[in-house]
Amino acid sequence: MTGLAQLLPLLNEALWHGFAVFLRVAAITSMLPAFGEQTVPARIKLVLALAFTLIVAPAVVPYQMPIDFGDVTLFIFTEVLAGLALGIGIRLFILALQTAGTIAAHSTSLSQVFGGAGVDPMPAMGYILIIGGLALAVMTGLHVKAAELVILSYDFMPMGRFTAGSVLSEWGVAQVARAFTLAFTLAAPFIILSVLYNVALGAINKAMPQLMVAFVGAPVITAGGLFLLLVSSPLILSVWVAAMDTFLANPFGPIP
Repeated sequence: MTGLAQLLPLLNEALWHGFAVFLRVAAITSMLPAFGEQTVPARIKLVLALAFTLIVAPAVVPYQMPIDFGDVTLFIFTEVLAGLALGIGIRLFILALQTAGTIAAHSTSLSQVFGGAGVDPMPAMGYILIIGGLALAVMTGLHVKAAELVILSYDFMPMGRFTAGSVLSEWGVAQVARAFTLAFTLAAPFIILSVLYNVALGAINKAMPQLMVAFVGAPVITAGGLFLLLVSSPLILSVWVAAMDTFLANPFGPIP
């Protein structure tokens, strides 16, 4: 009984520490690419959050449990907000890939092919890029990098402390700007192809007004878009993974 009495305080501290880490980890896991997708069952997400908690908790300095109920509520809200902020920052890279696929599809007249065949309606090019990007991210150790990110986040966003609203809003705006910049960069080959196609089509129409250039050019732009997707996908995905790795390594660092 004496040994049990001595063990109970340690057990309470361990449970509280695990719960405190779980709050932030669960919020990040719900937004994490591949692990937090809408198609992943909630039970699997819960198991993944618990697994990440077991990995991260030993590397985090324990936080003293608040006594007052209001302090506990504020602590829970603070940790969930910190996790959601980081999770949304990672999720923006999926948005960038989705936006790049949409831009590429619209540029090559392929935006209506299987456009609404999933949870988030998007062109087929977007699905191809997202599935390829998720597979590549997991293959390159996304789970390990995510655990390192959570551990690193406690240096910038300590437990139980609110980040200043001005700092968080400025950081969020910068991440959104980077996501759209990255999306346009990834879709740049398709935009260039679209411009060249329309210029050539206009020149042909000017030289031969009787020719139905739209019927002649439609198969060309479709075939060219598919061929360009085949050729440029490895480079697009490698650039995307490198950008996400940079964010995971230092989410609050300067944007390259």
